[in-house]
Amino acid sequence: MTSAEGLTVSDDLPLGKDSPYVTRYTPSLLRSIERADSRTPLGLDTLLPFSGEDGWTCYEFSWLNARGKPQVAVIRFQVPCASSCIIESKSLKLYLNSFAQTTFASRTELLTTLDSDLALAFRAPAIVSILDVEQTPEPVAQLPGLCLDHLDIDVDCYSHDPGLLKLEESGTIAREAVHSHLFRSVCPITGQPDWASVMIEYFGPRIDHEALLRYLVSFRTHAAFHESTIEQIFMDIIRQCHPDQLTVYGRFTRRGGIDINPFRSTDETVAPAIRLPRQ
Repeated sequence: MTSAEGLTVSDDLPLGKDSPYVTRYTPSLLRSIERADSRTPLGLDTLLPFSGEDGWTCYEFSWLNARGKPQVAVIRFQVPCASSCIIESKSLKLYLNSFAQTTFASRTELLTTLDSDLALAFRAPAIVSILDVEQTPEPVAQLPGLCLDHLDIDVDCYSHDPGLLKLEESGTIAREAVHSHLFRSVCPITGQPDWASVMIEYFGPRIDHEALLRYLVSFRTHAAFHESTIEQIFMDIIRQCHPDQLTVYGRFTRRGGIDINPFRSTDETVAPAIRLPRQ
């Protein structure tokens, strides 16, 4: 099957299909997608120009304790962007739902199970946390830097166009962080909208803010998975604006009880521990 992104994806992916909800632990529900499938069109190979991680927060998770009493928690895990695979998000939702009527003697046993299954699916170790529902996965905060959304601009391009990016004519060097909450793209399988706030932090020739906002809006009909969308932004800015340092961070709103937050940087490996009000 070929996605709207032009990727060849497995026909056994549950995304976009009616799927039964299994309530007994079934690790075979997880479906992996090779990162290389979306990175090759970006001109990326195994030697990546960035480091970083994907932070996943799963708000709908339950299991039974040794006495049969239901337990609930928030699952948080961080996956290095160097892992060879991502997990298709609906398959993760189905997998997590399969714990609902499954008994675990302890949280240690539960954490060991999650660690093992996710490492196998991502083809890399993930940092997994089981959080009590009274805990907040991250503090609610705003992205750092200047919000571009207040710029009074005309917009007429809603299809991804890196040519919209440009530098200020002053030629000055800047170290700044900017962000926008207007970001929208679409799922490459279902065409459903994906909403996000995107932060860009860089050191280098000053980027024209109005041009940058128009560029981010141009993703409005772009079909791609969250991770490859943020990598597309990173590579476009590197190629068009030539910063010495660059960080791109996407905080996506949740779908199916899960939010995915890709972070890519020339200098940092771990994303800031924040959660936005929309999340």
